[in-house]
Amino acid sequence: MLEAYASSFIGLWIILTTITAQALIASIAHRRQKQYIPGIVDEALGHESFVFRSDRTFRNSLENIVPLFGLAVIAILVGYDASHLSIVVWVYAVARIGHMLLYYMIATEKNPSPRSLFYTAGFLANLFLVVDLGITLLG
Repeated sequence: MLEAYASSFIGLWIILTTITAQALIASIAHRRQKQYIPGIVDEALGHESFVFRSDRTFRNSLENIVPLFGLAVIAILVGYDASHLSIVVWVYAVARIGHMLLYYMIATEKNPSPRSLFYTAGFLANLFLVVDLGITLLG
């Protein structure tokens, strides 16, 4: 049964690996500052600072992984359609990588920013899974 979810497992691994890489990048950026307090990002920093952007990218990923990961686990446990889950997980994985890269590269206070498109794609993938898995569970 679990073999059917191999693509989803790889996608989830990529998502979690991306978050781990973001933690490493944020940690390195933070420690390269001339003055820093471990674990505390200066509140005066804004989008012009890579330290700020790397920290926010990591935190944003932590905030957004919880629903997708939880729903994916439930989906696998209840035998949700493996191809649907794979598509959702991969759309989410690519969207989060795109969001990360744009957050790292573009220092803007403008909203929506180009990274918003990738955030929205990931959010819609998550929303699809919420609804479709709900229909599967209740139907």
